[in-house]
Amino acid sequence: MEKAQNAIVWAEIPVLNFERAKAFYSAIFDYDMYEEMMGSYRMGFLPMDPESRGAGAAIVQGENYVPSGLGAKVYLNGGNDLTTVLNRVDPAGGKVILPKTKITDEIGYYATFEDTEGNHVCLHSQK
Repeated sequence: MEKAQNAIVWAEIPVLNFERAKAFYSAIFDYDMYEEMMGSYRMGFLPMDPESRGAGAAIVQGENYVPSGLGAKVYLNGGNDLTTVLNRVDPAGGKVILPKTKITDEIGYYATFEDTEGNHVCLHSQK
């Protein structure tokens, strides 16, 4: 197999209470989440630049979408400094699990939070 530009092409975060999860992610990223029905699945799209050719993500409510802190870890873009997004987690109803932590000078920082649905989601930033 040839090398791909990105290891991840799409991520879906399972939710049970769509309105609560939409309010949470809209609050921490400070934007108005766009949502759409895709067949029987209700999807809310996380912010991204479609021209960037990067990976996108959505919250999803539907059959077989069960939130868990035990599954794969998704790292969302925390912007220039993930502290801005991380500081919005608790007021929006989530919980910081791992505070901002340095990986290396070259790679940057990460943090982990629990969203309103019980998923453990990570943030990444260079600063």
